[in-house]
Amino acid sequence: MIDHYRMFADYNRWANERVYTAAAELSDADYRTHKGAFFGSLHGTLNHLLVADRVWMRRFTGDGEPMSSLDQVLHEDLASLRDARRIEDARIISWLAGLTDSDLDRIISYTPITNPQPISHPLGPTLAHVFNHQTHHRGQCHMILTALGRPSLTLDLVYFLRSEGSRWMASAIAH
Repeated sequence: MIDHYRMFADYNRWANERVYTAAAELSDADYRTHKGAFFGSLHGTLNHLLVADRVWMRRFTGDGEPMSSLDQVLHEDLASLRDARRIEDARIISWLAGLTDSDLDRIISYTPITNPQPISHPLGPTLAHVFNHQTHHRGQCHMILTALGRPSLTLDLVYFLRSEGSRWMASAIAH
């Protein structure tokens, strides 16, 4: 099962890179235009995704700065945000590389930012949430880009698997 989550971490990196490449083609005004997504603009949504991943990685590892809110703006410019995103994606991939299947049963405990009541969950289903959360908000990024008249992005997992993710398919077939 751990390979499943490792595949999602690699897919996450791939899909994030595609979204950031599309964002870099926008004017700064378009990048910051509120288009009705939960965090408003592409700028707000991409910052939220980084905040959320840092929140979860801190919960998982104990390392990292505490985040003060889910709409915190970590970087005002796209280039700095993209650099930070690449570092965080590499951090997630590296951390997962050190886990085993038995680690997925480990209970993690934390206090949410939005509702400060202690919560405990097994790591495995919580990782599923983290990757699902990324996909959810990347879908909003896709909507924003489309609403701005940009070509549709191909973010489907199967396209990742057919391209640079093919090693995950080979691994699955081998098992």
